[in-house]
Amino acid sequence: MTGGVLVTGAAGFIGRSLVDALAEAGEAVVALDIRPVAPDRRRDGVTYETADICDPALIALFGRHRPRCVVHLASVVAAGGDPQRDHAIDVGGTHNVLQACRAAGVAHLVVTSSGAAYGYHADNPVPLSETDTLRGNEDFPYARHKRLVEEMLADWRRHYPALLQTVFRPCTVLGPGTANQITAMFARPVVVGLSGTTTPFSLVADSDVVAALLRAVRDGRGGVFNLAGDSTLSLRQIARLLGKPYLPLPPAVLKAALWLFNRLGVTKLGPQHVKFIQYRPVLDNTRLKDDFGYKPHYDAAGVFARYRAAQENGR
Repeated sequence: MTGGVLVTGAAGFIGRSLVDALAEAGEAVVALDIRPVAPDRRRDGVTYETADICDPALIALFGRHRPRCVVHLASVVAAGGDPQRDHAIDVGGTHNVLQACRAAGVAHLVVTSSGAAYGYHADNPVPLSETDTLRGNEDFPYARHKRLVEEMLADWRRHYPALLQTVFRPCTVLGPGTANQITAMFARPVVVGLSGTTTPFSLVADSDVVAALLRAVRDGRGGVFNLAGDSTLSLRQIARLLGKPYLPLPPAVLKAALWLFNRLGVTKLGPQHVKFIQYRPVLDNTRLKDDFGYKPHYDAAGVFARYRAAQENGR
């Protein structure tokens, strides 16, 4: 197959839906993931490849398929893992994908980065625009790796302008089946937050992420865009919508608790991760709507209502 679309991380949360959307749009798709896809879950007309984005053999694989566009979704999605392994996947893996794109003559690379690349800081602008400095925290590997990836992408834009890039910085992505560290906060009997902060969540629906990615592939429009729905929801508002009590703890108390639980092996999170709740990046989506031309279908309240309805139906 030549001239089609290759998706890394194709077996993931967003990847599966994007592969379906691309196939339905008539694209020839190569779905690549380190996890093999069971035969009964494979879609007719899609080519499936089981491969590691960190493997140097990726260059030969790209060369066989010679896609016109690569959508790079493969990344580490959970904080608190092994920093060296996570760096190898996020940073090393992205560099390998870039090298493979260049070797195969790929014309367009679409990448999902993260709003975490801005970092979690008390003095973050509210909201954050694409021109604000990326300050992914050094002591928070997930945010640091996203910043390093974006610095690498910016360097490649300068040195290899023939490879068009579309880079999205999603905020918290919620869909009907989302289950991660964020939704774990919502699932507890009491929603725990921090005193002294509203903890505003920028939210975007998984369906809006897929639609924006599909538009990027089909329109071939480059640039860097925050990917978020309109408005925000505070953690207190989320607790109210869930009908659960809200317990704001002093940051020092939560840091001490995480230090203890980490030492006991109860959690991989440590005191440094408190900033993940304390200083949530609020993303401005003006450029997404005005320059890229995509208006998310759901605002923050709509994203959460959709997620909550699915949870209730599941119960």
